[in-house]
Amino acid sequence: MSMAVELLRTMGRRTLLRRLAATGMVAVPLAAGARVALASGPVAASGVASQSVSSTALHKAPFVQSDDGSDGAAGSARNFVLVHGAYADASSWVNVIGLLRSAGMRVTAVQNPLRSLDDDVAATRRVLSMQDGPTVLVAHSYGGMVVTEAGVDPSVTALVYVAARAPDAGEDYTALAATFPTPPASAGLVNTDGFLQLSESAFLNDFANGVDSDMAQTLYAVQAPVAATLFPTAITTVAAWRSKPSWYAVSIQDRTITPDLERFMANRMNATTIEIDTGHLSLITHPRETADLILAAAGAPTSAARIPARA
Repeated sequence: MSMAVELLRTMGRRTLLRRLAATGMVAVPLAAGARVALASGPVAASGVASQSVSSTALHKAPFVQSDDGSDGAAGSARNFVLVHGAYADASSWVNVIGLLRSAGMRVTAVQNPLRSLDDDVAATRRVLSMQDGPTVLVAHSYGGMVVTEAGVDPSVTALVYVAARAPDAGEDYTALAATFPTPPASAGLVNTDGFLQLSESAFLNDFANGVDSDMAQTLYAVQAPVAATLFPTAITTVAAWRSKPSWYAVSIQDRTITPDLERFMANRMNATTIEIDTGHLSLITHPRETADLILAAAGAPTSAARIPARA
């Protein structure tokens, strides 16, 4: 391993950049997609597709100082705010919540109204205002849009995207997604009086693929309806991932968001990324891998040494 990579790994990107600047040295960003491999290994029995975890050396956009004067680096957060996606509710985080709480963390899951992006962002901001210190903000699926907008809050030290949308500021996510293959779940949307839900077949086979049959049926029974006007009008005005360190979990067998779209978004934000060999609901099928990624974002000990806690 080169000295530069070792410094990046031990000091953290922002600290290294500040020290370089202090000595008059200039850090030149790597080309988009350039990565520094931190660990590698074979497919794990746990379902993680690869133990190869890589972190882009420099963020595409420079990190900026938060309003409170902190540098936005993770490492001291004990609060975790979890934001669910569409066709689900906050209970989808139940397995991850238990693991985070057992690690001594304070966890709150937001209940999104799923009527408009503004409403969902407001719900998340209310929960963020209740936290007592540095907070890791976590999203699944559509919740990524909420986190991308609300994550600029100065209390947020890191962002974690779990098979989640991650648009840029002002970007039309629907148009972005249209540049990738259409995922099968999209064909199963049913509009009832202006609210969207997934048909039973689409939910079980394309949204909850990989989930235990009984659990999948339970999740289908409680799926939250989404206002038909939500997605066409949901445009983020900021992109928190441009100013906060980010982590991403790609679902290799995802049939709700195309895996290559997930990889594109993770790569664009230069996120520390893992890939899990499961469907869209990795937070249900692989709560340990998901919780480990979230803990890594806070700089907390994890059971997966392959996931670096990036400063």
